[in-house]
Amino acid sequence: MTGKFILIFALAIADLQAPAADRTNYNVRAFGAKGDGVTHDTAALQQALDACATNGGGTVVLSEGVYLTGSLVIGPETTLQLEHNASIVGSPDVADYPLVHIRWEGEFREGHRALLSAEKAGHVTILGPGAIFGPPINLGRLRNPRGPALIELTECTNAVLENFATQYEQLWSIHLLFCQNLTARGLTIRSINANGDGLDVDSCRDVLIEHCNIDTGDDAISLKSGRGLAAQQLGRPCENITIRDCLLTSSIYAALGIGTEMSGGVRNVRLENNTMSGHQNTIFIKSRDGRGGYIENIVGENIMANNSPTFIGIDLIKKGIQATDPVPGEVEKWARVKNISFSHVQVNHISELIAGKDIPVQRPLDGLTLTDITGTCVRGISLANVTNANFSAINVTGFTGPLINVKNVQGMGLDAAAPK
Repeated sequence: MTGKFILIFALAIADLQAPAADRTNYNVRAFGAKGDGVTHDTAALQQALDACATNGGGTVVLSEGVYLTGSLVIGPETTLQLEHNASIVGSPDVADYPLVHIRWEGEFREGHRALLSAEKAGHVTILGPGAIFGPPINLGRLRNPRGPALIELTECTNAVLENFATQYEQLWSIHLLFCQNLTARGLTIRSINANGDGLDVDSCRDVLIEHCNIDTGDDAISLKSGRGLAAQQLGRPCENITIRDCLLTSSIYAALGIGTEMSGGVRNVRLENNTMSGHQNTIFIKSRDGRGGYIENIVGENIMANNSPTFIGIDLIKKGIQATDPVPGEVEKWARVKNISFSHVQVNHISELIAGKDIPVQRPLDGLTLTDITGTCVRGISLANVTNANFSAINVTGFTGPLINVKNVQGMGLDAAAPK
């Protein structure tokens, strides 16, 4: 990691404001941290974090500098404060990331602990305006066991991630598992290459994501809840998620991915005032046989979708790795999807407005509402196996062929034709 690259990245976030200090401050330099980008500061940083948690909480402060470190564990009631021009940089040595029990791509297995991790901890906070750089790309490529994520919070309550920036490659940047009452605000997330998701919300509830700028090599934001019969029986949905006032971009996949790991269910998702762009889909709702589970009550309002092959892609038949314990049953093996609604949407340079022919006839999508859709697209809406569709005020231009092309679809507004 060159000093020049760190400086450029730090300048991009220099306008973010640091919040006030918490009850008690623990400056990591008092514990021996050098912050010179060369010395391994893992032990000093962990000592500061442990002292903070042991003494009832407070703020661990990283002043200006470059802190080279392996995996760190954040305890309860602890705020990790990265001040202006403070950067955490992940060690290139895989031995600095112990093996632990993780959920990766929907199933539990062994994996390397994240650069920053917390488990079963209340009131964990990570604050900027500093930056967090992941370990080199060779660690991001690791599978079986999985390499270290950048930040991984598991079974945490009342966590806050605010006003910092991240940079990583080929692995999830921030993974939230079994968390409740979490806020991600003002984050600048950058990643490249496949598997480089920005923010993975995995079987969490009551999550607010706002004012974030996420540009990634995989899904900018991914909502998921495990795959297969074990995840369905566990019954830990991803629910009550609000994503608002964000700029979301993916250079490979989707700005927002829902699934494919959704056997525990995804429900009550609200998108508001977002600008979004995906290399394949702006929004992708995805599953396959053997998933079971459900996706329901997905509402989007005031969305601008730019430069994507598809505004909404729906594939419930063939997306994702098959589970080791697939959900059985001719009907039950398919995801139950209902109540998908989008209104007040502006599309710009979209190839296909809605691509939704890959829906199983055994379990049709129940309830798809599109209202007040304007802008330009090359092709309109293609759907199969949908009940209770409701289309109105779809005023797009630039397309060829019929505006709406359907097979086995029932509902209102299906007879719309291309404007003359």
